Amino acid sequence: MFKQFSLALLLSMALFTGCDSSQTATAPVTTEAPAPPETSPAAEETEKVIVVESEIIEETEPEEDIPPEEGMVRSALTHLWIPAELAEKRPIAVMYPIDKKAQPQYGLNKVDIFYEIMEEGDMSRQMGVIQDWEDLERIGNVRSIRDYFVYEALEWDSIIVHFGGPELFVKPILTRKDVENVNGVGGVMGSDYGAYYRIPKGSKSEHTAYTDGAHLLKAIEKAGWSRNHREEYWQPDHWKFASDKQLYRLEDHPDAVDATEIDMKGSYPVTKSTLTYKDGLYYRSIYGSPQKDGRTGEQLAFSNVLIENCVWGRRGGSLYLFFHVLDSMHEGYFITGGKMIHCTWMKNADYEATRFFDDNGEEIRLNPGKTMVFITQEGHSSFTVNGVKYSL
Repeated sequence: MFKQFSLALLLSMALFTGCDSSQTATAPVTTEAPAPPETSPAAEETEKVIVVESEIIEETEPEEDIPPEEGMVRSALTHLWIPAELAEKRPIAVMYPIDKKAQPQYGLNKVDIFYEIMEEGDMSRQMGVIQDWEDLERIGNVRSIRDYFVYEALEWDSIIVHFGGPELFVKPILTRKDVENVNGVGGVMGSDYGAYYRIPKGSKSEHTAYTDGAHLLKAIEKAGWSRNHREEYWQPDHWKFASDKQLYRLEDHPDAVDATEIDMKGSYPVTKSTLTYKDGLYYRSIYGSPQKDGRTGEQLAFSNVLIENCVWGRRGGSLYLFFHVLDSMHEGYFITGGKMIHCTWMKNADYEATRFFDDNGEEIRLNPGKTMVFITQEGHSSFTVNGVKYSL
């Protein structure tokens, strides 16, 4: 689009109105008139109108985001193209154990957002948010939940898939009317709706509870929940993303550092979680080995890594922890494209997005793709990037 501006007409109009003495209004009388500016003889003899040639200014319009196929839209979780009907559906948030003997696990290949947070002792736990889950033939194994995971799940208007939890600390939030969960142990924290089974059949081991897409769909129907996002809770304008044609490059930040080897053992001493950057993705390992999906053998890989440092503590002297995942302007780090910058984060309400800001106060843009979120313990955790230790 182009715009044209010409000053000739404006100057001509100004001269015409300025010389019409019959239209002069009464003005206050001044005792001294300002001295006229000095002019050259040529200017006194001839009054000239200077015409400024039209200037053509090109306005660049934002590049149109054209879907590869009709009926596709951007995912709020990954900014990748997905069918519009899928974008309207609620994801599930699955509690995965991270214990070494609980590996491998199923459904990890479809995880869009993956969280790791400490639980009791030195062990951590994982939660995967999955948008496209209906065709998964096995999901799990599934373990118990903690209340801070629930708050992360609500951010995505998820249906929560878990196998119990410490009733004293999670019952208050799981029994809220807006929180919809499929609880493998049933009881006061929610029904199992017949969604779970054991592999091997009849086993009572803690790492043998599974479900799948078909069972979860029946559970949702039996519970009477909405399969689509609930308008009163879902906020589709979530994280900000860069264009997949122009990725967000941290080289533009003067404080960016190289980040190709991420070692999180200072935050998760048992799992010793690590990430290695290759071909634009961060590949995840635990216990010194690649973390893979049990069916496809695909290693978990992420375009973005967020480290979210939180105020935390122990509940009443017990081993159970709490994390303030609803808070404002706490420290964090953002890692993408082989670089890392310091940032801050905030989350004001259950269903609001956790937003991240660089040190200039600008909200960061994630790159399209999956995201790994590490929730760490303020004043207690640390991590290492390319051999340099960062204390949190």
